[in-house]
Amino acid sequence: MRRTMNKRSVLLSNFFSSLNKVNMTKKPLIACLAMLVLLVLATLFFYSNPNNAVGANTSAQIQEPYDPYLSTLNFASEVVPVADAHVSFRVQKILKSYRYRRLRSHRLHNQAKNMFPIMEPILVAYGIPQDFKYMPLVESGFKSGTSHKGASGAWQFMPQTARSFGLKVNSAVDERQQLAKSTVAACKYLRSLYKEFNNWTLVAAAYNIGENKLKRIIRQQDHANYFRLKLNPETASYVYKLVAMKEIIENPTRYGYRRIETPKQSSTIFTQEARYYPENFLRGVVLKHALVD
Repeated sequence: MRRTMNKRSVLLSNFFSSLNKVNMTKKPLIACLAMLVLLVLATLFFYSNPNNAVGANTSAQIQEPYDPYLSTLNFASEVVPVADAHVSFRVQKILKSYRYRRLRSHRLHNQAKNMFPIMEPILVAYGIPQDFKYMPLVESGFKSGTSHKGASGAWQFMPQTARSFGLKVNSAVDERQQLAKSTVAACKYLRSLYKEFNNWTLVAAAYNIGENKLKRIIRQQDHANYFRLKLNPETASYVYKLVAMKEIIENPTRYGYRRIETPKQSSTIFTQEARYYPENFLRGVVLKHALVD
């Protein structure tokens, strides 16, 4: 390093000595040349220092302080592996995007208040974890009607998938718009996905991307850990969004929202009936004609 600097000093000394011998009428041109040489030499010196190399010392980059609370996050009883720096970064990023100061609305909480008492007991009747009740809020929380792809309703069913799980979709009626019936169809679909993947986090990913695509990705990458799979951006963030949605609904004040109480008494009664008498519940309380297969 010292030898390199000595060489540069000699070059500079020789350069400026030669400048003194040049005709005085060329001073403006000489001044420009001198500035250009100095700039080039300064650049070379900067990049010759290992500490200034591009990508060097990345471990010293400033990171957000670790919040121990993150280790309590889970989806369908599967703990989110926040010890992984990549997972921790994604969780915190999406949680920030769901804070009240970003959304400026209690619409999601109001929807949860209206939807959950209908959905919760149906999930119980089909043995689906309660965390899946947040899926409609992620799927269609701020949307209504039918998407450009043809998905519609709280569960954003495509027409053919809806029909496959017992919903009527035609020019006269679209049962995707009926929350209770579409929740029953969603539970049947989720239950079939669990038989395929035997993991609720993968079930959520498959609901988003499609079971055949997810099976192909798992086969190509030779592992079945959602948090390590290389997925398209939408599916890669899907479970994180479900976890974030669960957080802001269950712990609203932590994220800047006011608490909106969900009516629990009727929901509890229905949930008990759904758990112990699922067929009677689905017949008499929600759909009348639907049975747990």
